Amino acid sequence: MTFAVGSLVRARGREWVVLPQSDSDLLMLRPLGGSEEEVTGIYVPLESVEHARFELPDPARLGDFRSCRLLRDALRLGFRSSAGPFRSFAHLAIEPRPYQLVPLLMALKLDPIRILIADDVGIGKTVEAALIARELLDRGEVTRLAVLCPPQLAEQWQRELRGKFNIDAELVLPGTATRLERGLPLGESLFEHHPFVIVSLDFIKSDRRRDEFLRTCPQLVIVDEAHTCAWSGEGRSHRHQRHQLVSGLTADPNRHIILVTATPHSGKEDAFRSLLTLLNPDFSALPADLTGPANEVHRRRLAAQFVQRRRADIRHFLHADTPFPEREEKEQTYRLTDDYRKLFDRVLEYAREVVTESNGHRQRVQWWSVLALLRALASSPAAAAATLRTRAATLDTETTEEADAIGRRAVLDLTDDESAEGIDLASGSDAEAEGDDKARHRRRLQEMARTADSLQGELDAKLAGAIGIVSSLLKDGHQPIVFCRFIQTAEYVAAALRSSSRIPRGTEVACVTGELAPAEREDRVSALAKFPERILVATDCLSEGINLQDDFNAILHYDLSWNPTRHEQREGRVDRYGQPSEKIRVVTYYGEDTGVDRIILRVLLRKHKTIRSSLGISVPVPARAEELVEAIFEDVLLHKRPKDNRQMLLEFGSGETEPADSPAGKVQAEWQNAADREARSRTMFAQETIKFSEVAQEVDAVRTAIGSGVDVASFCRAALRHYKASISDVGSGIRARIEVSLQDVPRSLRDSLPIPGNGTNLTARFELPVQPGEIYLHRTHSLVEALATGLLDSSLDSTTDRGAARCGVVRTKAVDRRTTLLLVRLRYHIETEIRSGPRGKEVAERRQLLAEDSQVLAFAGSPQSAEWLNREQAEALLEAVPDANIAPELQRDALQRILDGVPALMPHLESAARSRAAELLEAHQRVRSAARLRGVSQRVEPQLPPDILGIYVFLPVPTSGGQA
Repeated sequence: MTFAVGSLVRARGREWVVLPQSDSDLLMLRPLGGSEEEVTGIYVPLESVEHARFELPDPARLGDFRSCRLLRDALRLGFRSSAGPFRSFAHLAIEPRPYQLVPLLMALKLDPIRILIADDVGIGKTVEAALIARELLDRGEVTRLAVLCPPQLAEQWQRELRGKFNIDAELVLPGTATRLERGLPLGESLFEHHPFVIVSLDFIKSDRRRDEFLRTCPQLVIVDEAHTCAWSGEGRSHRHQRHQLVSGLTADPNRHIILVTATPHSGKEDAFRSLLTLLNPDFSALPADLTGPANEVHRRRLAAQFVQRRRADIRHFLHADTPFPEREEKEQTYRLTDDYRKLFDRVLEYAREVVTESNGHRQRVQWWSVLALLRALASSPAAAAATLRTRAATLDTETTEEADAIGRRAVLDLTDDESAEGIDLASGSDAEAEGDDKARHRRRLQEMARTADSLQGELDAKLAGAIGIVSSLLKDGHQPIVFCRFIQTAEYVAAALRSSSRIPRGTEVACVTGELAPAEREDRVSALAKFPERILVATDCLSEGINLQDDFNAILHYDLSWNPTRHEQREGRVDRYGQPSEKIRVVTYYGEDTGVDRIILRVLLRKHKTIRSSLGISVPVPARAEELVEAIFEDVLLHKRPKDNRQMLLEFGSGETEPADSPAGKVQAEWQNAADREARSRTMFAQETIKFSEVAQEVDAVRTAIGSGVDVASFCRAALRHYKASISDVGSGIRARIEVSLQDVPRSLRDSLPIPGNGTNLTARFELPVQPGEIYLHRTHSLVEALATGLLDSSLDSTTDRGAARCGVVRTKAVDRRTTLLLVRLRYHIETEIRSGPRGKEVAERRQLLAEDSQVLAFAGSPQSAEWLNREQAEALLEAVPDANIAPELQRDALQRILDGVPALMPHLESAARSRAAELLEAHQRVRSAARLRGVSQRVEPQLPPDILGIYVFLPVPTSGGQA
């Protein structure tokens, strides 16, 4: 005996649904109304399996007017193979915002999918990329996925995929690859063995690893921080290796590739073009200026694969508001103590001496060593002492170019490769080689190091001022992150905060630096988050990767970064969607009497904020900014007489508009040109290839098929009250908070619900963000799933009365004649055929999917002469309330008439099932329109007869003296 996918069978004393993975001998089955965790296999030759028929409701078990709505919502929210236009949504642990559907709709119009998602920081690019991946997996178009990302982002990707998209991915990092490869069959790659992997870009880009990955790479690849894979044609850097890797992946014309970055344009036009050519090689020939009517065709081609939006573009989208916190920004200053100023003067004198006494490669080595020393001294006496005692990183170089490359990365923050890994290391200032007057220089360095040691604590005005700022933040209810440039500074500041009497007792302080592995960083942050009062001190190893908005809401820039993008990355850890605080605070802290700090602040950081305020997004600082920073120090170091701050500011510009021929003026002019280009780009690609009406249509279709957050909230309230829980609402609407007591819920049921804490109380919301101590109840949350499946199972179980009644009779003013509502469950077998290969030798591959749907159908009159209502009229009956009593015997009589007439209703129900199958097919083809461009065909077959889950009769209220 054979059983069709989606058909109903009976085995082991219960009903099951046949799943697509079945064959003639082994049936993969899911219990009727059960969850994915209950799927099992039955070997047909050894066990009895027979076709089953779904039983009609029992008229002896009548319910009230709430039963139909409760049962319908339990059914919809329990679906994991939904019949909506998107196959994936029933598997998501979030309800995507409408704007997050735009990249998904764009992607599904492409074949292969090649898309660049360049939305602003904090909008949710990870969610947008993972939505595309989940949809392709659930459509059966791909079976394997790889995410390529910087190593420090790997853990976060793993959490996001598992927690929100139910994708369990293995981490492929230097520390995990050997373990994953151990025990693999001979000749099998770990990328073939593990279907879902998250791979470190820097691990896989090497020649040895790259070739294996290209050979065995999955059909779908997501590349995070994709701008680090752009290449402008200069040198053979790490960036060039990454570009070679991703270019190799794009060589397969069938591979789907999703590029993700918040900074697609790093200021180098050639690098940006190289990024676009990863989408389509033809994009290398795009005009430099895409404006004007003549270039509309080019804009449309690029806009089909490139989405780039600001917060302002999506804050109000399709009548859905996306809350972002309000950012309060403040600048605060400190002045050096006299003793600290004296050390600065000694270091500056030493720096001038060693730089001017050398030339060529030797001078560049000394140049970078003294710059590292000056930067460390501006950070903290602890960082200065460590730098004075450490061998210079540039000492082993052989050429000026090599010394400059290492020095720029170690000192300036303005490298082309914007990874934060390793940036918090002090590079060292001891640059004396053997044969020089090494002993004398070493003594001077050691003396200055001892002086720096003596300045720690009370003689450090910067530290004292920062402790006051942190104390004020805590007093105002903030949980701050203090960002420092060097490991030694972070540890020094953390120790001072722990011992300070100005920090309230009981406040926990944790320090996270690049000395910790990425996993250890996350563990330390997670442990800190458990304390109600907390301070996180960190280096820029945390400026990207770990989203910290759940537990922190303030940023103190203890050290200024010389790359404004790094400041934006720091602030983006807390200033993003999902931040539970309505306001966050950002404090930029700098030395009032350190000229370099003031120039960096005005020329770079404030200009960056001005551009962001006008555009709504960040524009990376031009590469020429490196020249500006070097020019500042060159002027300080190579002049024989020190310049005071006033003279320095006049030299480099001191107003809002810098002199055009000054170093600052040249940088700012180039920056403004880049900002103007970015503004034009944002206007062109905000995203206009997908219309609001198209997104609205699919949003409505999804909500109809599987329910929305509003439906989840309504169902949870109704189901919990059905089980005698006590619920208090705090606030109103979807953002309301509910406080639930399960004290009166039957113990056996309460124990089966996954309730955190003491098992009797919970506080929850139905939309992000949530506050500490609250849980986010979404449609796939284990509590919602337990309520839905438990209530549905109980409704179908004739031995218990805990479920929602499957039938009922109500007198109501909502009808003027006898009207019957039917709650129907439909199952569909979706078969996709993909033909590939040369003409005449095509190979067909068939993929089977199961879809489930619920429909509310209604008719007036008797079953034999039914007048069917339209969909809107039927749905409206769910809101009907009783207006008069009706005797139990009349209820049973009215219901029995309908039950007796069910055979007369079946032709219409089967016709409705076939019509819905056609709608389902059209929806699948509508959103995946690119499938029409290749050899893909689909068919959708309903499994008949449909299941009548509920029958509810609505009788009119009798008129005075009359009878209905």
